Amino acid sequence: MRDQRPYPEIPTPAITFSLFLGAVLRLPSRLQIQAETLRRGWQHLVGWPQPISDDSLGYVLERYRLEDLREVLVRTNRRLKENKQLESAKIGGLLVVALDANEQFNSRHRCCAQCCQRRIQIVDEAGNKRELIQYYHRQVYAHISGPQFSVILDLEPIAPGQDEAAAALRLLGRMRRMYGLRFFDALTVDAWYTQGPFLRAVQKLGWGVVTVLKQERLEIYQEASALIKSQVPTRFEKERRKVQLWEVNHLSFSETVGPIRVVVAEESWPQAHRIGGQRVVEEKKSYWRWGTTQELSSCSGEQIWEMGHRRWAVENHVFNELTQYYHLEHCPHHEPVAIVAWLLILVLGMNLFEIFARVHGKLLRLGKATLQEITKQLDRGIERWEQLEPLWSG
Repeated sequence: MRDQRPYPEIPTPAITFSLFLGAVLRLPSRLQIQAETLRRGWQHLVGWPQPISDDSLGYVLERYRLEDLREVLVRTNRRLKENKQLESAKIGGLLVVALDANEQFNSRHRCCAQCCQRRIQIVDEAGNKRELIQYYHRQVYAHISGPQFSVILDLEPIAPGQDEAAAALRLLGRMRRMYGLRFFDALTVDAWYTQGPFLRAVQKLGWGVVTVLKQERLEIYQEASALIKSQVPTRFEKERRKVQLWEVNHLSFSETVGPIRVVVAEESWPQAHRIGGQRVVEEKKSYWRWGTTQELSSCSGEQIWEMGHRRWAVENHVFNELTQYYHLEHCPHHEPVAIVAWLLILVLGMNLFEIFARVHGKLLRLGKATLQEITKQLDRGIERWEQLEPLWSG
């Protein structure tokens, strides 16, 4: 990986490895990474025999070549696919990528050239309502989720004044160049992306789309509601959910997109609660509609249902994991390049740690160790390598 410092005093690999180790060990800030660089084991690992200041880390973060960081992320994910580790994530033989956006952090005071803005109302100490400008950063993430582990393929910041779909198309265009057309086969997206221009652009890129339909005003929504009344649903049970499916084919969405297939699902499942110390089980229900482009016409209704639900993993696993354990909401350096560089290193650290722990960690698979315990053992192993042996032995 390269950076744009003209006369670097500390080698780029030492800085990069320190930031990467900070991501893997889930350190919350540059100051904490600076403190860890005092350790002799750390210095031995990164190949730099002196501490590295938090200012140096921030200075280099601003000057990284982001294409290098993305190339490393692409290479690791390609190797993962070559080693057949993504086979279990396929649905009907297809690899499905989920797209979703996440707000990283917001501030009323700090801002940069790439901050988005919105007006919010607050109540001051005197009890008066005031309107302020809030600055924030959001990114669109591309993610593959499977039963064993999940990986993030890439991310793209949403620029000021842009909508989520525009950033997603920029992300997909780069992914097509870097991963190639056939790395994955389809996308699953939220209702924000149910727009003719977005769907058509994805079709031109060569992928099919499963999108949530929520807008009752859409003609396609109303047509599907009327046509399923005369149908007998398909029934199946999966993951403790009883599902009824209806399908309507060849509905018109726009002239440029082509025929759309709509899959309607009614789901019910038992959910237990504690009320007054007693365990009470009640039945929950949910209703879903998905629109699919013609590229996925060979998929069954059950496969479309599974693809539609696969998008949940972005919020339930990726954003939750990054926020809870990797301090996603903390901005270590508020500068446009530094923000993206740090996020890419954070994603790379999470991807590789999860692959290591879930694929090679026998104790984790046997339920004898948690991800947090493995992180602690890795931390101890920086000083004493023999501490790492129990992670793959036994």
